[in-house]
Amino acid sequence: MVFPLAFMLFFIVAEMFVLQWQGRGSEYSWKDTILNLNSGHVVLWLFRGFEVFAFGWVASHWSLGVISSWPTVWQWVFGFIVWDFCFYVLHYTHHKIGLLWAIHEVHHEGRYFNVSLGARNSWYSSLSSVPFFIWMAFLGLPVEIFLVVSTFHYGVQLFNHNAVTPRTPWLEAFMVTPNHHRVHHGDHPVYHDTNFGGTFLIWDKLFGTYKTAQPEYPLCYGVTGHDASTNPVHTNHDPLRRWLRKPVLPRSAMTVEWPAWVIATAGVGLFVVVLLYVAGDGYWETWQQYSIFALLVLGTVAIGGLSEGRNWARWGWFAVVAGLAIWVIGVLAWHQWYWWLCLGGLGLHALWVLWHRPSPVASS
Repeated sequence: MVFPLAFMLFFIVAEMFVLQWQGRGSEYSWKDTILNLNSGHVVLWLFRGFEVFAFGWVASHWSLGVISSWPTVWQWVFGFIVWDFCFYVLHYTHHKIGLLWAIHEVHHEGRYFNVSLGARNSWYSSLSSVPFFIWMAFLGLPVEIFLVVSTFHYGVQLFNHNAVTPRTPWLEAFMVTPNHHRVHHGDHPVYHDTNFGGTFLIWDKLFGTYKTAQPEYPLCYGVTGHDASTNPVHTNHDPLRRWLRKPVLPRSAMTVEWPAWVIATAGVGLFVVVLLYVAGDGYWETWQQYSIFALLVLGTVAIGGLSEGRNWARWGWFAVVAGLAIWVIGVLAWHQWYWWLCLGGLGLHALWVLWHRPSPVASS
């Protein structure tokens, strides 16, 4: 799993530079991009692990053995096609049921259509996916096939959010492409509840949910009436509170403005630690795993605070980075070069943030 996540990080950063080089800097924001990267792949990873565990446990204990008795090639064909159909049903349902929409809305609140939007997901999205795929485990689909097939399809969906590839009519005839999927993210009512497919276009055409962009209705992204936060705590819980008809979490006024590069380097650096965490997942003691996980979650919150110009965030970011360094190198005694390089770089960044004085934001 480290390799697809590392490729995702590479393509997200590379696309930002391509858009800047093409003079399309207005089509992305580093604050938005870093939220997208870190909101969906820290806490989400915990529930993705639970999703895979639940699938494997059912396949091992409650399987009817129907699919596992087939020739291997047909098991793969079944998993590849049926997973994509299940995703269509999942995606459609997440737009129709209030609680599920409160989870999925996080993805739609992104106001920039680029690769990072594909990584923007609720912390709870994998948890809400379990009921839509678990029935394949009852039928006997091996967990290895489920893991590979789902990872492939999620990779296609990441590609479907990119802003730089040209149109490919031959591919668009049978597969979902960015040209199709940007319509799904259109905020105008004419585009609502359309183009739910993940990889194959057949499901939208079969069930009448396919739509092309309309020239008279320009595509704008986000969710009208909702001021999307760059703090992952607000981002992941405000939609749920609205669904519960409770007031959203209060936000303090922005007091300082950090340069975009500060947010970008903090977010990318923290995600490198996420990659190291994923690489070690399953090899560490449970207490080691959850201690690193907790610090990563606090790191995303601190970066969100930096993005929103909160005074506490500079100290919070320094505390998280120092905590990671002390815990990993001092307590756990993991002295591999990559931990030193990663945590050393983050340490220099945190020190700079701690002592630098950004320009205050004028009160209105």
